[in-house]
Amino acid sequence: MDIQNLNTSKLTQSDHTQLIEFWRDIFPNDPPHNEPSKMLSAKLKVDDLVFITKEEDKIVAACMAGYDGHRDWLYAVAVSPSHRRRGIGQRIIQSAIDELKSLGCIKLNLQIRADNTEVASFYQSLGFHVEERMSMGVFLE
Repeated sequence: MDIQNLNTSKLTQSDHTQLIEFWRDIFPNDPPHNEPSKMLSAKLKVDDLVFITKEEDKIVAACMAGYDGHRDWLYAVAVSPSHRRRGIGQRIIQSAIDELKSLGCIKLNLQIRADNTEVASFYQSLGFHVEERMSMGVFLE
């Protein structure tokens, strides 16, 4: 597989169902508040910062960005297991970064589970570093 032949772009309406299924497959144990259909619907009410990479019309990677006008967060970054370690994750994140820079974003953040050391190494290879913070949250449902 030549990653140059892959198409990375913003999500289109025709790809919604496939993206929802992709995320369900990649994140099977996510909590209910991360249900892909709800997450995508809510996101698209705000903006269109959802990126996908396709091979032969099949989504093989996805990334959602949340820009607040100052900094950004990456969410639901995923690459199909059969397509990992080929530069696709780096490519989709770079697409998001390029778009965010064009919007004036100055800082990019992400969170990963503390025990996910493999993906931590991947993000460190892209220039991300650990920032000592306490992550807090509250459900508003």
